[in-house]
Amino acid sequence: MTQTGAQTKVYIESYGCSANLADAEIIAGLLLEAGYTITQSPSEADLNIIVTCTVKEPTYQRMVTRLKALTSLGRPLIVAGCMPKTSKDIILRMSQRVSLLGPNSVDRVREVAERTLKGERVEELSDTYNKLLQPRLLRNPVVGVVQIASGCLSACSFCQVKIARGKLKSFDEALILEEIVRLVRQGCREIWLTSQDNGCYGKDRGTSLADLLEKITKLDGCFKVRVGMMNPTHIVDDIGRIVDVLREEKFFKFLHIPVQSGCNDILSDMRRGYTREDFLRIVDEARRRIPELTLSTDVIVGYPTEREDCFKETVALLEQVKPDIVNISRFSPRPGTRAALLPQLPPSVIKQRSATLHNLVKSITLERNRCWLGWRGEALVDEVVKGAKVARNPFYKPILLFDGVELGSYVEVEVKGATAACLRGVVCQ
Repeated sequence: MTQTGAQTKVYIESYGCSANLADAEIIAGLLLEAGYTITQSPSEADLNIIVTCTVKEPTYQRMVTRLKALTSLGRPLIVAGCMPKTSKDIILRMSQRVSLLGPNSVDRVREVAERTLKGERVEELSDTYNKLLQPRLLRNPVVGVVQIASGCLSACSFCQVKIARGKLKSFDEALILEEIVRLVRQGCREIWLTSQDNGCYGKDRGTSLADLLEKITKLDGCFKVRVGMMNPTHIVDDIGRIVDVLREEKFFKFLHIPVQSGCNDILSDMRRGYTREDFLRIVDEARRRIPELTLSTDVIVGYPTEREDCFKETVALLEQVKPDIVNISRFSPRPGTRAALLPQLPPSVIKQRSATLHNLVKSITLERNRCWLGWRGEALVDEVVKGAKVARNPFYKPILLFDGVELGSYVEVEVKGATAACLRGVVCQ
């Protein structure tokens, strides 16, 4: 039995979306406030915590591998994130001693940690949703992740979000605004608005995402906001208002709109709630108002009912739209979803289609990035990557800098090079 106290060391690792990242920061902040010490080594910890993700099969398999490794250390372990709701039986098969902390009950981590260290196996899977104005240990002192909601309104056939996070629960606008102000006062210069689907924010409260964004423009402070993923279903009729807010100085000119497929038959089978034409309407309206907008999208390759002609429609859509960023996922059946019950496509077909898309996307993103050669302007230094600094221009384009610049500073840069992944720049003297 391990005793709690000021010398108790806790190791925390996190996977998946920015909401999980924020949850891990809250878990660390709450435990620090309670007197625990955060360590960087699971073998040195008195208690290990893993914030899990199960959105894709490769990620899920990695979670299983990590859980086996952490349980083999023989130390108390708390499994947080999505797995306690989506894969509880799998976790308990690996160990009957593991405690579970649900994705909507991270504010209970102190109690769960204390009881787990005393030798109890705890299950805390309630939905308290207390994720704002909590103590935080920021992974990046420049970037503050603000969760605006949990769960979603969709019923996609391939997704476990409803199982893990439940129905949409939009958080109070006043608390969100206060959280942004608090993080900016702590030194954050970049705010990420995140949830499982930002597009449906407020629809359970009689408000909307556009309403929230308009209020953010009135906040004091020097910061920029990146609005996270929005499904087309919930913004197709409000895209004009949303993009008009993005034109404001406080917002990056960036949109993440997942299309998933360019074929209406597949979109219907996926139960996405929109059509190819809806997606194109959103893109056209956004680019009409902000021509240089950075567009990010997601595509799933190899959905069980994806015929060859369906795949070609996806290829044609990407060739037409030319997104700046495309996240490609090979379909993998997730337990508890409708799509998992369908006959699956041969892995060789999925692999071939994935390779085709990757080659196409590489050429598209390189073409898009080359358009920025010679651009000169202000950028926010927000990240350190392998010794280099990454600065973001107003369109959230990543510009790699090898000059000596400070994290969190605004610098005048000129783009000198372009790859499919990023831009390369120099600081203007």
